[in-house]
Amino acid sequence: MFNLILFGPPGAGKGTQAIKIARRFGWVHVSTGDILRAEVSQGTPLGLKVKSVMEAGHLVSDELLIEIMESVFRGHSDASGFVLDGFPRTLNQAKELDTMLAKLNQQINLVISLSVNEDELVARLLKRAREQGRKDDTEEVIIHRLEQYHHHTKPLIDYYHEKSLFKEVFGEGSIEDIFTALCSEIGN
Repeated sequence: MFNLILFGPPGAGKGTQAIKIARRFGWVHVSTGDILRAEVSQGTPLGLKVKSVMEAGHLVSDELLIEIMESVFRGHSDASGFVLDGFPRTLNQAKELDTMLAKLNQQINLVISLSVNEDELVARLLKRAREQGRKDDTEEVIIHRLEQYHHHTKPLIDYYHEKSLFKEVFGEGSIEDIFTALCSEIGN
């Protein structure tokens, strides 16, 4: 089983590329953001619990996210691989993910970060907010999310560098060019 983390700030294109990678390699695409947004839209107990947290641009608890991830991995035990999109976001989540995967006799094989200029990120997120009507992408929330990313998520680069799992791909340009660069880093 091959487990890939697609990493980068909000608006970097992780979701678009993760879907393409999952299709290309026959892996399961796992987006915690999509899972949580679906719960909110369906008004489930989990959705009600996280709605106000997400709308304020804060992060959902690590414990809850690890529970969700373990459930997904157990539910797809026959998968040949996973593309994790938007998770982990903090060093603690990365360590908890490693622990959870070890229980399942699995591990992370590769981490790829999409690097994108911050002005481009804000422009992309505002455009997405207009096109998709996403309430969690107001300019104020976008700025807060980018601050959270820089504060909490960037230490993951060092963590995965130390494990020799980290690679970086320039995330600006055409979707196909970025996809080709990602596939090259994955090795196919």
